[in-house]
Amino acid sequence: MSKTVIVTGASRGIGRAIAIALSEREDLTNFVLISRTEEGLEETLNMMNPNKNIQYFPLDLSDYHAVQKLIHQIGEEYQTIDMLINVAGYANPKSLLETSIDDWEQTYKINVHSLFNITKETVKFMKKTGGKILNVASTAGSSARPGWLAYASSKAALISISQTLSEELSDYGILVYCISPGRCATELRKVLAPDEDPTTIMQPEHVGEVVNQLLSDNGICLDGQNIVVRKQVNKTPKKEKVLNQTT
Repeated sequence: MSKTVIVTGASRGIGRAIAIALSEREDLTNFVLISRTEEGLEETLNMMNPNKNIQYFPLDLSDYHAVQKLIHQIGEEYQTIDMLINVAGYANPKSLLETSIDDWEQTYKINVHSLFNITKETVKFMKKTGGKILNVASTAGSSARPGWLAYASSKAALISISQTLSEELSDYGILVYCISPGRCATELRKVLAPDEDPTTIMQPEHVGEVVNQLLSDNGICLDGQNIVVRKQVNKTPKKEKVLNQTT
């Protein structure tokens, strides 16, 4: 039986890396890529396994009704949604006194509200057969990050949502995972730390490899936990190591 995967934020960074990694698996057939940038989605598609059935949709996840319509379309077309990978995120890091209500609302609209919306619509189909949901949070959501108030608190909310849904959806055979990447060379990271050298930190491909392992049969005991994925920093140049540890 063919399996269907939805990946948000698939036009670049971690979302792209996850889509590419999962497309190499034999047990996954249909891929639905969602992001606001059509050009980036096309680039991702061209980097994926050409033997897969891949559709992409340039869509703003904060357009809740459009997302609901799309998920219904996908569910009707494939009759099942087996994996939902929530990667799309937004950041405009500022301190409390510099954060406008518009910035605050936009951060939560993308990082929390849109995730709630697409997850709810997906579960309407996923509950029939079971499945897996993976939410990409951040280490910023589990530690103090002065100057990143809106972003960090939204990621903390995402960790809590994941833990709660892991128990709430277990009766449907749905496993819910949450990963919190540390410093990773993404476009979003450039916004958070513009002066950082991206070659010295974890790459999106590292996160993609971890997610691929996590969503395999070997990750069955790791649902409901906040899993930190980060690069170990060595004082002397050595082979890169990526830590996959549960907090």
